[in-house]
Amino acid sequence: MQLIGMLDSPYVRRVAIALRSMQLPFEHASISVFRGYDAFAAINPVVKAPTLVTDEGVVLMDSQLILDYAARLVPAAQRLPPQALADFVRHQRLMGLALAACEKSVSLVYERDLRPEERRHAPWIERVEGQLAQACALLEAELPATDAWLFAPRASEACITVAVAWGFIAALLPERAAALAGPRLRAFSAWAEATPAFAATPMF
Repeated sequence: MQLIGMLDSPYVRRVAIALRSMQLPFEHASISVFRGYDAFAAINPVVKAPTLVTDEGVVLMDSQLILDYAARLVPAAQRLPPQALADFVRHQRLMGLALAACEKSVSLVYERDLRPEERRHAPWIERVEGQLAQACALLEAELPATDAWLFAPRASEACITVAVAWGFIAALLPERAAALAGPRLRAFSAWAEATPAFAATPMF
């Protein structure tokens, strides 16, 4: 398999870490959807990161759809979502909040870096900032105070996405980060970043 996209994207990084956590071998092609547009388009004309090229040459896109496919490649014991229904519902809740944090933080980065200042729409930015703040606050409220995976014994997609989302926010929106995360979100993300799959998949 080949994973296409840069690890400074939280969506690409969550897939890469999840693949490592499932012990699925893959090649990583760090191609930018901006600077490497033509090279990316040659692989996936939609130019959407992450893109996964399967061993059979099928081109998949969207991080969650890629992870759904990857889960079919491994035995049940290596899959990342928890099996018990109560745990699974909580897992999906946390992952939804983390994906919302990813979406809103990416929107703010694009607004800052790609849109000329005179064309920025302040009410829209305030709305997105509020949504991001709510996602982070809810994650803080729902995370336990623990240095362990939330659904033992391994990382889950939710664990990975929570830590990746905060890592992206802290790195790309440092001016906002201080007001966005409480001690539990910061501590859990720092602990996760020190684990082997995360350490082998740095953002930069």
